[in-house]
Amino acid sequence: MTVVLIGPPASGKSRIGKRIARVLGTAFVDTDSRVAAAHGPIPDIFASHGEPHFRSLERAEVVAALATDAVVAFGGGAVLDPDTQHDLSGHDVVLFTVDPSAVAARLTNGKRPLVPDVDAWIRVWERRRDLYERLADVTFDTTSRPTDDIALEVADWVRERSTAGSATPPDAARSSDLSTPVSSTEERR
Repeated sequence: MTVVLIGPPASGKSRIGKRIARVLGTAFVDTDSRVAAAHGPIPDIFASHGEPHFRSLERAEVVAALATDAVVAFGGGAVLDPDTQHDLSGHDVVLFTVDPSAVAARLTNGKRPLVPDVDAWIRVWERRRDLYERLADVTFDTTSRPTDDIALEVADWVRERSTAGSATPPDAARSSDLSTPVSSTEERR
């Protein structure tokens, strides 16, 4: 089972994705983290080699991630690649959205070269919104709700899809799900 998290930058894909993986007892893969681990900080890649080079590195990590059984967090622009769009068929795709009012506090780390401020974020969101919505099977808003609540809801949705008709309740073992360490490919390196 591969669950793919898509959405605009700063929507919580990495933060919440780790929690979803923990709840589901599976690995977590962050394609941006893999690119950075192999090639250096993403802002440096953009500055030294440009966005097209970054997108080719990103595409390679997307292909590798989609071949795993994991919760996979894509970078915000990964879905711009037509091959990636095609590759998403057959996978559970979750869209995280966030209101612009909540984005400013999430953009303070300087790690997002295409969205240095809220105005740039809004422009990116407006350009990509239809694509995100077309690719997604379900949407969760991450603006102000507790991340653990969102993670549990996404995990329940995944369980319901994967166990349709099963007698296993989707909320089995929820009480201890969030206290178990996350299994992450980045942490195994």
